[in-house]
Amino acid sequence: MKRILLAVCLMAVACPLFAQELYVNTEPASNMATNSLGLRIENQGYFKPDFKNRSTFEGMFGLSRYVMVHGSLYTSNYYTSGQHFEGGSVYAKFRFLSIDTVQQHFRGAFFTKLSSINNPIVNQEITLEGDNSGLQSGFVFTQLLHKLALSGSVSYLRAFDNRGGYDLPDGQARNAAAYTLSGGYLLLPRKYRDYNQTNLNLYVELLGKTNPGKGQSYLDVAPAVQLIFNSTFRLDFSYRTPIYNDMQRNTKNMYLIRLEYNLFNL
Repeated sequence: MKRILLAVCLMAVACPLFAQELYVNTEPASNMATNSLGLRIENQGYFKPDFKNRSTFEGMFGLSRYVMVHGSLYTSNYYTSGQHFEGGSVYAKFRFLSIDTVQQHFRGAFFTKLSSINNPIVNQEITLEGDNSGLQSGFVFTQLLHKLALSGSVSYLRAFDNRGGYDLPDGQARNAAAYTLSGGYLLLPRKYRDYNQTNLNLYVELLGKTNPGKGQSYLDVAPAVQLIFNSTFRLDFSYRTPIYNDMQRNTKNMYLIRLEYNLFNL
């Protein structure tokens, strides 16, 4: 009984410390708890020149303290007059570094993502979230400092021809480099009492991508607000806008809304 009470207390203490690592536009180096399941519904899009949007249905599972996996399905009206099913992707992350101290830790992880998409290729950006079939691999590092969490990643993307006979056009970039820098701060609660308290997290994320040898690149800033209820239900709002942009893409000036529900100890 004492061990159970101790475990509950440790989980309660940990909840507010890790909340600010739940970035909206990027993934941290930390993983979900083992045998936990996360379910997401996400919508993102833009309003000019016409309103276009994409919905993502995603499931996440913590296989162990070191490995977690994601599976995603995409629908949008980016390339058609109505919503249509675009394809899917799988994502895996392996945490290889953990340095833990009181209310602080440093984590490092390797991640990879594979997508299969059925859409025409009309943009210069390589993105595996519904636009391109391809492979992405990289590293992410996350530093937690009490209520502040900082994270950065670098990755390489390789685009394939899309399904449905949609080949990459001549001159289209097949390779890209992506880089991110994210900061999250736990604003509320000021003093932690129990896991039923609502968490309010504020984020600022820098999202960049370059097509080497093509003179095509961008860097976006994406502020975000996040609410977490009862440590299980999460609500995200974000809007990304260019700091500079030399790339034709869908992701410029884009909103994001996400709902997520987590089930633990399955």
